[in-house]
Amino acid sequence: MKAFIINRYGKKEKLRAADIPAPVLGERDVLVQIHAASVNLLDSKIKNGEFKLILPYKPPFILGHDIAGIVVKVGPGVTRFKPGDPVYARPADHRIGAFAEQIAIHENDVALKPKTLSMEEAASIPLVGLTVWQALVEKANLTKGQKVFIQAGSGGVGTFAIQLAKHLGATVATTTSAGNFDLVKSLGADIVIDYRKDDFEKILNDYDVVLNSQDAKTLEKSLRILKPGGKLISISGPPDPAFAQKSSAPWFVKLAMRLLSAGIRKKAKQLHVNYSFLFMRAEGNQLGQITSLIEAGVIKPVLDKVFPFSQTNEAIEYVETGRAKGKVIIKIQ
Repeated sequence: MKAFIINRYGKKEKLRAADIPAPVLGERDVLVQIHAASVNLLDSKIKNGEFKLILPYKPPFILGHDIAGIVVKVGPGVTRFKPGDPVYARPADHRIGAFAEQIAIHENDVALKPKTLSMEEAASIPLVGLTVWQALVEKANLTKGQKVFIQAGSGGVGTFAIQLAKHLGATVATTTSAGNFDLVKSLGADIVIDYRKDDFEKILNDYDVVLNSQDAKTLEKSLRILKPGGKLISISGPPDPAFAQKSSAPWFVKLAMRLLSAGIRKKAKQLHVNYSFLFMRAEGNQLGQITSLIEAGVIKPVLDKVFPFSQTNEAIEYVETGRAKGKVIIKIQ
C-alpha cells in the first residue's frame, strides 16, 4: 500500500512517499481502507522530535492520528464491526498511521461514522473531539451556568470546544483574531477577545474552567482569571505528576516531567486553583457519544482546506503556519 513515512526526526525533514506492506491484523483489529485523514499539530511535534521521550516511535513509521474510512476486514475476535461499515477513529498511541491507504485499529478505538458527515468531515473529528470531551466532560465536569475560557477559538480544538461547552450550558469566552470573530460567534462564543489587541487577563475573571492550548506565558496568566477552586486543564503542557505516573517512560523522564510542571503547580496552589495536564487517549465509546451529538446537529465540523494525498507534506506545512480555521484534511481514497 502507499503511505507517507518518517525516516528520521527533524524540523526540516519531510515525509517520504513509499510502498509498504499492508498492516497485519490482530485478533480484535479492524482493517480500514482510509478515505480521509486530518492533520494535527501533534503530527508536526512528533515529526520534529519534540515528543521522543513521551512517545518514542522508532523510524521509519507512518504519521497521522485521525481517520475515516470503510472496514474491509476484521480479526477473528471482533464483535462490533463488519466489512463495509463506515467508521472513524483516533488510533491508539504507538498504533498511529493515518497517512496511508490502510490501517489496522483495535475495535475499542473505533466508532461508526456519523451518517450526516462526509468522510472528510468525519476525519476532522476524532482527536480534537476526544481531547475536548476528556477535558470538559471528564476532567472539568463542566456544568450549566459555569464559565469557561477556551483559548484559540478558531483552531481545531477551539471550534469543537466552543460548541460542546455551549451544549453543556456554559458561558464561553475565547481568543482569536478579528477576522475570525464571526466564525467563533456562530459556534456559540459569548465573549470574544482579539488576542492581538487586548489582554484577556484584564477582561476575564472568576472563571470556573480554562482550556489551555498556548504557551507558558498564556498559561500563567490563565491561572489568574480562575475563581478559587477553578480548574486549568492544559493540552500543551507541561506534563503533571499524574500523567508522568501513567506514562511508560523511564524513571528519569517521569522525574523530568514532574520538575517541568513544579513551578506552575506551585503558582496554582498559591491561587487556590487546580492545574492538570491532558494528553488525550483513544476511546471508541466516547467517540460514539460524540457521534450522537453530531447527528443531533449539536456539533458541526469546521474544515479549512482539503489536500490530495500527494500533498501530505504541504498539508502539514500549512498546519504549522497556525493560520488554519478549523481542521486541515488529506483526501486519501
